[in-house]
Amino acid sequence: MKNLIGKWNHLSLVKRIIIGLIIGLILGLIFPKAEPIAMLGSLFVGALKGIAPVLVFFLVMTALAMHREGQKTNMRTVIFLYLLGTFLAGTIAVIVSFTFPLTLTLTESTEELVAPGGIGEVLTTLLLNIVANPIQSLAEANYIGILAWAVILGLALRKASDGVKNALEAFSNAVSQVVRWVINCAPFGIMGLMYGTIATQGIEGLLSYGQLIILLVGTMLLVALVINPIIVFAMTKRNPYPIVFKCLKESGITAFFTRSSAANIPVNMELCKRLGLNKDTYSISIPLGATINMGGAAVTISVLTLATCHTLGIRIDIPTALILCILSAISACGASGVAGGSLLLVPLACSLFGISNDIAMQVVGVGFIVGVIQDSCETALNSSTDALFTATAEYHKRIKDGEALPKLGVEVR
Repeated sequence: MKNLIGKWNHLSLVKRIIIGLIIGLILGLIFPKAEPIAMLGSLFVGALKGIAPVLVFFLVMTALAMHREGQKTNMRTVIFLYLLGTFLAGTIAVIVSFTFPLTLTLTESTEELVAPGGIGEVLTTLLLNIVANPIQSLAEANYIGILAWAVILGLALRKASDGVKNALEAFSNAVSQVVRWVINCAPFGIMGLMYGTIATQGIEGLLSYGQLIILLVGTMLLVALVINPIIVFAMTKRNPYPIVFKCLKESGITAFFTRSSAANIPVNMELCKRLGLNKDTYSISIPLGATINMGGAAVTISVLTLATCHTLGIRIDIPTALILCILSAISACGASGVAGGSLLLVPLACSLFGISNDIAMQVVGVGFIVGVIQDSCETALNSSTDALFTATAEYHKRIKDGEALPKLGVEVR
């Protein structure tokens, strides 16, 4: 047993996760009613969601409190990449939807769900989240509020004594260590999540919506494997695929199964640390990306909206399609501020074409049916891109400053 544990610990985390994934799949098919196995997944996601707000709060506050005059970060470049990536993802989704028009079989209306009344409501929610009570923000994982208060307190603590700053840094390091312990449990958590998905949803239940799933997943893969690499290459003039594949492998896999950008924040921060990126940047850019970097959400909103238009026979001209690209990008950035995420923003986009809320909410019902795959792929794209664009901004700065740059994606131990 000791030798077996030793061999297990010597495997890379990704290999252990893949083993857990396969075991979860097999157990889900053979023993579909073993609740304790599914509980492992719930415990893992719960632990990540529980520690992530505390981690973000102390890392951001400590980074700003310890910030030295003249020390620069890459936040402007990162935010530019976030917005550009989200807009391009929505644009690609519109192009793909025009190229492969798809119609839907509408479900019963989901009347118990309440979609936002307009883009103003989405933005208002985001602004109110900024000034929310800090304790409430931590308890409810309101990352906009957490970031705002962490920045304010971090700036206020810049003139604090060295003893206070050292205590902050020690607490930040302690929280980071807890995060590493939780991440090491990922193989068992992923096993439980995979088991729960197979045991409750099955494979057959998704086949009737195969075309929609293929269109959504295919578009997200196009963004992940073509559009994002083009952006990285334009910024670094280096082969982008080593860092693209590394982020998909080490961030995308866990995000796929946790289906939560917030839960994946600790995973992305650990990845950025191993890549040797600037902590002052990634401690802010990663939680911010979990809020506004929503390329996958832009894809979902655009594809489902245009599928609704095709179902109803609504003709769409190019100017309206361009407006949809912009609207889906803005809505996607606000997706985390709305209960239900990207699916509940579909009625907002549908209203652009005069589609009634009743029909739009039936489309939301379709979205929930395919949500096991759609939400998993969307989160994997969103979260892996957070780390990818943070690294790209850092590499761009190093090249601009004339620093020697190793092969993209190489870890710094």
